[in-house]
Amino acid sequence: MNVRTESTSEATSESEDSGPSGYAAARLRLLHEESRSGPPRRSALSGLTDDWLAGLFQAGSESVLRGVALVAVGGYGRGELSPRSDLDLLLLHDANADAAEVAALADRLWYPVWDLGLALDHSVRTPSQARKTAGEDLKVHLGLLDARHVAGDLGLTAGLRTAVLADWRNQAPKRLPELRELCEERAERHGELGHLLEPDLKEARGGLRDATALRAVAASWLADAPREGLADARRRLLDVRDALHLATGRATDRLALQEQDQVAAALGLLDADILLRQVYESARVVSYASDVTWREVGRVLRARSVRPRLRAMLGGRSAVAERTPLAEGVVEHDGEVVLARTARPERDPVLPLRAAAAAAQAGLPLSLHAVRRLAASVKPLPTPWPAEAREQLVTLLGAGRPTVEVWEALEAEGLITRLLPDWERVRCRPQRNAVHTWTVDRHLVETAVRAAELTRRVGRPDLLLIAALLHDIGKGWPGDHSAAGEIIARDVAARVGFDAGDVAVVACLVRHHLLLVETATRRDLDDPATVRGVAEAVGSVGTLELLHALTEADALATGPAAWSAWRGALVADLVKRVVAVLSGDEAGVASAEGAADRPPTAEQERLAVEAFRTGGPVLALRARAEEEASGGPEPLGVELLIAVPEQAGVLSAVAGVLAVHRLAVRTAELREVALPSGIEGVAGSVLLLDWRVAAEYGSLPQAARLRADLVRALDGSLDIAGRLRERDAAYPRRRGTVAPPPRVTVASAGSRLATVIEVRSQDAPGLLHRIGRALEAAGVVVRSAHVSTLGANAVDAFYVTGADGGPLSGERAAEVARGVEEGLRVLAGS
Repeated sequence: MNVRTESTSEATSESEDSGPSGYAAARLRLLHEESRSGPPRRSALSGLTDDWLAGLFQAGSESVLRGVALVAVGGYGRGELSPRSDLDLLLLHDANADAAEVAALADRLWYPVWDLGLALDHSVRTPSQARKTAGEDLKVHLGLLDARHVAGDLGLTAGLRTAVLADWRNQAPKRLPELRELCEERAERHGELGHLLEPDLKEARGGLRDATALRAVAASWLADAPREGLADARRRLLDVRDALHLATGRATDRLALQEQDQVAAALGLLDADILLRQVYESARVVSYASDVTWREVGRVLRARSVRPRLRAMLGGRSAVAERTPLAEGVVEHDGEVVLARTARPERDPVLPLRAAAAAAQAGLPLSLHAVRRLAASVKPLPTPWPAEAREQLVTLLGAGRPTVEVWEALEAEGLITRLLPDWERVRCRPQRNAVHTWTVDRHLVETAVRAAELTRRVGRPDLLLIAALLHDIGKGWPGDHSAAGEIIARDVAARVGFDAGDVAVVACLVRHHLLLVETATRRDLDDPATVRGVAEAVGSVGTLELLHALTEADALATGPAAWSAWRGALVADLVKRVVAVLSGDEAGVASAEGAADRPPTAEQERLAVEAFRTGGPVLALRARAEEEASGGPEPLGVELLIAVPEQAGVLSAVAGVLAVHRLAVRTAELREVALPSGIEGVAGSVLLLDWRVAAEYGSLPQAARLRADLVRALDGSLDIAGRLRERDAAYPRRRGTVAPPPRVTVASAGSRLATVIEVRSQDAPGLLHRIGRALEAAGVVVRSAHVSTLGANAVDAFYVTGADGGPLSGERAAEVARGVEEGLRVLAGS
């Protein structure tokens, strides 16, 4: 059916000339009508072109019209002609048509198009030839899916459309993977439309080609794209391309810098930044729809290939995909992360972050249904956030590359700006600097991804990751973005739930995130004033350590021109000099004797006395008072107090029992408590463990069960290693993120009474048990331990002595550290 409008008919009647000059004049008037743009203009231009070509087609003898049809394909077939679009035409004829007459008709159609200087993509084929070519060339097949009759034998066109669509659906299992590969190759060549400063509106990922691919997937009936916002996004991209064609007078799809102001003005936008932001927003809608759609295609095709084999194995019974628990309220199902059947988002405000962190750590996508359910029903987090929410955010940021896809899923449904309202100002904000690869928001996420690779270099990986996410947050405000960002970062860090000291560190990192690289490359490092100035700005070695890692992550996330071995060496040299200045004021690692001198609480003393009298472990579970004060106890998180008469293997035994019961250790402290003489006339010592634990999923075990298993673990009758192997075999952990390797070091400024072994590693079930076993195997005694889990990172300090009760020699301490690190590396690689 021809596309016609009243205005188009008026334009053609005014000229009463089906020749090139009449069409050209009508076309020119249409393109410069200020009252009409967007879809109406594209439709009208298609209709005008239809009328002109139909006139050319019918100018010959009536005999040629039988068994011959003129068909529009591709964008013209969709009725979406932009001012400089190609005309994609197929002259279709049956096998009985006279070849000479068909050739003459083709000349009568093609030459007037060429005379006007219009780009023409043309072919002359029979229906069988068209189907054969489509079977050999995917691009031809895609174009024919949008075939539309222009003139001639309507039945011929209808027959081809029906046959081509049937071929497409029958061949979908083969053609769709080919189409997906084509989309991925194109994205690799042209980049992401949602971030590029000079994007290709058609070819880049998230552009018009991808939108067309989604239409083709829907036509296959195998899967369909999320439709919310997709039509509007596609329309906006077409509108920008129309304005670009009119501004340049060329058939270009690249939105070059020099054209952006003119294109923005033509669309009635304030400036080029607003134009780019609209382009980015539209591209991200298309990109996200593509991700969801291609996952669904893969799932359907996998099911089709597996189903016959499964039916044969199961004797005709259907198989149901397993639901593997990942976290409380979160499971893996058929290659995606979905909400558990028992999940109640309306009662669990931490669930979006818990689901996102679990997905990123497992290297899995969040399902569309799960994200939309969370967006529709979850309640806002309280201010400040509970500790679990903060830890889940840190875990999400620390997952590395998988963080990006999960973050985009949350952002597509508006969850990011609900969690972090300040994000709206940097979302889709372009960076008009050739050094930058990404928009501001994506750069912040990319910096967190890079920072996740550097977490073993710092004592507070959680502060590094949060600072990475916020370091350019001030770019949404006027003035110096570092100064503005410091204010915003201070507010965000406090809202997320960090204490005053940590908030000050995050604010300092954001304020000075450019300090090291600018000083190292622009100042004289031999001038003592230069080094003192940096030392005064950062204030401590710990903050300097974080700033060094943030500087590298920021530069690596900016683009290839922002970091080099030369810059890295200059910054490292500056950091070394600043450490020398600051080290005189640094007390180093907190001493073991300081912790040991702290008097036990009344409850701790009661448990210690009872453990000493009974000769066995005593424990108590209770909610933490500070969590109750901040709005109620956290879900499934408690403080576990354990007292055990001093003996070997306590640390590994307790940690192993907790791992068997699927309890994650958030923080842990182990110390020796000396009991005065007078208790049954005998003095002695008890090991006191004060740990905060949380169930990975499900409910907490009863204290009596924990104690019974702990007794068995201490007397050797409970095979912890075997139980952990059985559990891992039953619920194998998906290899998701590739974490940095563990790092075990000897603290240079430790205790006078013990050697401090520091372990920085990816948290994992049973990690603390394995560290304890490694230390015991090394023949050292753990006098105290300070364990913290910051997101997915474990940062632990163990105060150990030799058999003589004194600190280890330097060589012996290094040997112990190497042994523990080698053991953990084997574990990480298994």
